[in-house]
This record gives sequence, structure tokens and C-alpha cells, in this order.
Amino acid sequence: MNLNGKIAIVTGATSGIGFEVAKHLGKHGSTVILNGRDDEKGKACLKELTDLGYSAEYHGFDVTNEEQVSKNIKDIGEKYGKIDVLINNAGGLGGRSRFEVMTTEFYRGVMALNLDSVFFASRAAIPYLKKGTHPTIINFTSNAAWNAGGPGAGMYGTSKAGVHTITRALAKDLAEYGIRVNAVSPGTIDTNFHIGIKSTKPEVFASWKNNIMLGRLGQPEDVASVVAFLASEEAAFITAETIQIGGGQALGI
Repeated sequence: MNLNGKIAIVTGATSGIGFEVAKHLGKHGSTVILNGRDDEKGKACLKELTDLGYSAEYHGFDVTNEEQVSKNIKDIGEKYGKIDVLINNAGGLGGRSRFEVMTTEFYRGVMALNLDSVFFASRAAIPYLKKGTHPTIINFTSNAAWNAGGPGAGMYGTSKAGVHTITRALAKDLAEYGIRVNAVSPGTIDTNFHIGIKSTKPEVFASWKNNIMLGRLGQPEDVASVVAFLASEEAAFITAETIQIGGGQALGI
């Protein structure tokens, strides 16, 4: 797989799946732009990549802040004269709340983190993606987009359903420019996203593999390898797709 010379932005890239994606892209020759909100973690991640010999830099900004997103992505685009890959990985559960007691602040916060961020970053990147080589946007949705999430995670599921739809809408809108837009939908991946239940009820966490056809939990590498493929020219005829990466979990057993 050849990603040499590509300028790739990865939001939420200072831990978990996002950092593994950044490592995969760097390994295959991309210049990787890491994004995060924790500058100390950002510096540590950047050092790890550069120590491996990969080309990388770090931009600390909040993906829910329209002005910060626009400024930073413009700065990146102007510096390199193009953007080839935008990976909208940043997101999260944002907490749990039932609808009856859900505050407007909570609702807007979860939507901002998971959906507004995709819109802000994609809009800012489009002028520079038009100058890229086989340019592409890759978004992150979730099984919750289909099953609406567990108790209290309904707004997370709603926001991720929005990511699924905006992926297809962007693909339609940008096809004339040769910009492909796809999404990945990870199943249960063994990262700190699940640290709460993993630390308090490890037996419950371990049992989740029983609902996965392939009989194991996913690893960040399982997702990163698919993202790297979608970013490459080997995926040149794939757009408007959402790829499930869950070992068959979406079908249930």
C-alpha cells in the first residue's frame, strides 16, 4: 500500500483508534497531522511517530469549535498546498442520559462532538482536498447508528446516525471533484473507550466477545488497516460506503 506524499489529517489522534490510524498512515508514507485537545499527549504521540521515522506534526484544537477547526485546517492546507486525506475520528459517548431528563446542553454537546465536528472539518478541508491527489474523507460512525445505542446512549446513536448520512451526502456533493467519502463503523474495540466497564466489571467486558461472530474483541489495528486502505488509491472506486469492522457483531448471534 502506497500513501507516499499524502497529507493526512486525523482528528482525535492522541489515543486509541485515532493514534493507531495515524501510525498506519505514517508507516505507509503519509505526512500525518495529529489533532487533539491534550497538548501533552499530543507531544508524546508526535515524538513516538517521529522516533519511528514518520513525518508528522501536531495541531491542538477543539473539533467542536468552529473557529479553531477552520483556522487550523486552513493553516495546514496553506502550508502544504493541499490536503489528501481527512479522517474525522474525534468523537465519543459524551456521557449517558435518558431523554426525559436530558438537558439541552447535554444534547447539543454530544451532537457537537460527533456530528458538528465532521461538518466543520470537512467544510474547511474541501478547498484543499480539491488540490489533493485521489483525495478522500473518512468518517467514523458506530453500531449505535443502527441500534440506537444502549441505555442512556440514545443521543450518541442519533449523532452517529447523522455521521452515516452526512458521509453519503458528502460523497454525492463531492464526487464531481473526485473526492471520495466513506465511513467505518467499528464494533467493540478494546480501547480506553470502554475503560469504565473494563475496570469495574471485567467479566462483563470479556463476555461481549460472545456476541461477535469471530469470537474476539477488535483491536485498534483492525480498524486502522481498513482506514489506511480506504485512504489509498487501491480504494479508488469506493465512495459513499460505510464499512462495518466488528467481526460480524452487527448481525448478532
